[in-house]
Amino acid sequence: MLWFRAGRKSDETENVFARVEPGKMMITFNRGDYWQCAYVIPKGQFDAVKARGLDSFRKDVTAMAPVLSSGISEVGSWDDVKLLTVAINRLKHWSRPGLLCIGDAAHAMSPVGGIGVNYAIADAVATANALAGPLQNGPVTDKDFRAVQKRREAPTKLAQRLQGGQTANLARMSKKAPPMWIMRLLSRSAPTKRLLGRIMGLGFRREHIHTAEHQDGLVGAR
Repeated sequence: MLWFRAGRKSDETENVFARVEPGKMMITFNRGDYWQCAYVIPKGQFDAVKARGLDSFRKDVTAMAPVLSSGISEVGSWDDVKLLTVAINRLKHWSRPGLLCIGDAAHAMSPVGGIGVNYAIADAVATANALAGPLQNGPVTDKDFRAVQKRREAPTKLAQRLQGGQTANLARMSKKAPPMWIMRLLSRSAPTKRLLGRIMGLGFRREHIHTAEHQDGLVGAR
């Protein structure tokens, strides 16, 4: 996946998420004043894409997503294009004595949906809630660390399964692209957008910073 950003004008309101053609895929996220873009290529083909030249790459992008035509000039060199190798995995054990891994250190998320940072922040909040009290009272224990994994592992697995399913579906679609009117219809479906927005934005388990003593006696982060 080639990850880059293109400028966005205020009147550019297109809300198509994925543009799929046989053997090609272009994904855009509206980030307000810019488009975050992902151009999906077969693994190991980045050198071949670069060999064709930056102008050819920009033309390929705008041919699939004309809305990027005015902002693609922000891709001024290959330094503006980052190669992301898609990986979905996680540690069996997130901790060792004196060490706790969270976020990307504990579980690699696919770029699909752009939810990796959401789950990393959720991990951090859960960690603060679990460890603030023990840290106030003395050294933390392996049991405290395992409590973080116990809380965050299940939603992480669900998210990764969702990403894996999305990736497989997109791969199948790239071989035989559906008509664009279907993609536009799905993108404009209010219930679908609300559901995906909630899953992608809030995750499968919402985390809140604890500001008072819990009923079970644990003290949260202040």
